[in-house]
Amino acid sequence: METNLSEKDRDYGEDVTRLAVGDKEILLIGTAHISRESADLVRRVIEAERPDCVCVELDSRRFKALTGGKPWQNMNLRELIRQGQLLTLFVHLTLSSYQKRLGGALGVMPGTEFVEAARIAESHGIPMVLCDRDVGVTLKRAWRMTPFYKKAYLLAAMLAGLFENTEITPETIEELKKRDVLSEMMNELGTLMPSIKTVLIDERDTYLSETMKAAAGRRIVAVVGAGHLAGIEKAVPEDRGPQMDAIGMVPPASPVWKVLGWGVPAAIVAVIAAIAWKKGGDVAAESILFWTLANGIPTAVGGILALAHPATILAGFAAAPLTSLTPLIGAAHVTAFTQAFFQPPVVRDFEAAAGDMATFPGWWKNRLLKVFLAFFLPGIGSMIGTWIGGYGVFSSLF
Repeated sequence: METNLSEKDRDYGEDVTRLAVGDKEILLIGTAHISRESADLVRRVIEAERPDCVCVELDSRRFKALTGGKPWQNMNLRELIRQGQLLTLFVHLTLSSYQKRLGGALGVMPGTEFVEAARIAESHGIPMVLCDRDVGVTLKRAWRMTPFYKKAYLLAAMLAGLFENTEITPETIEELKKRDVLSEMMNELGTLMPSIKTVLIDERDTYLSETMKAAAGRRIVAVVGAGHLAGIEKAVPEDRGPQMDAIGMVPPASPVWKVLGWGVPAAIVAVIAAIAWKKGGDVAAESILFWTLANGIPTAVGGILALAHPATILAGFAAAPLTSLTPLIGAAHVTAFTQAFFQPPVVRDFEAAAGDMATFPGWWKNRLLKVFLAFFLPGIGSMIGTWIGGYGVFSSLF
């Protein structure tokens, strides 16, 4: 429950809330991730309170990235493609690009308040706890729990956001910090895409609050984005420990997708066999040729539009007719892997990717981003080709 603040605490302003649960006291600081004022507030509160522990809304990967780590140095891009994690990397880079633009506009890099919290805690010998759920789990849960028809909408919205030139001012940031504005935004997100809000906001409110309560010490200073304040204030007095295992793992794929994944290819093969039995081998051979060209040509065109390596274009043409008959691998993964093999990104491409994403030429100039183009464009071509090829094959039966 919330308690009354002392005179010293009131000086912190409305962005600081004191919560009590059992014998533990949590001083919750709501911040704007691109506000110098928020970073100054975090420093002032920690130095004045000298808590037993400082909790921040970060996981280990985001913390390393903010404090100068370069995760791409140990990244095996081809292995990441093999594991089907290219979309996760794409989301990471999209968010980094957006944050870089905001930081450039305001002169404050996103997450400065977290870095400041870590610095002050270390200087005073105060233990620090990274309270957030692993960002990879969060992104995978969000993707897995988003309905198929909204996945395309989500990707399109992310891409559109890369090229927006909306002016961001310090006044805008301060307005967004107000709880009523943030609540309105969260409610709107929940209406448009409930599953995304559940994973990105609600589940993390639970995860953050339970991790804070488990932190060592009786007096805790917790630094979180202002958008989490209301949810954490509600979650802290409740016992949500039993939910932690469930929200800390990636849910398995729906069996419906497994049935569809194998059912559609099986139907195509069965129809070709039926054509051979009903109309003869020549007609069946024509259907196979049509299927091959209908799948291969759009996929190759996607590679050409991506200005991919010639080997990538050929690999897409050759692989698409076969990959469309199995859910184990897609043509897009073949083309992305081939592109990464023949034109591997160099250090400069990783370092400049977040900035290059905000310009159209940057996508074709940057080798890392070209791997994404070699994934998305041939993948779209393969999907189109599968529908055209399937329609042509089924039409041949009748």
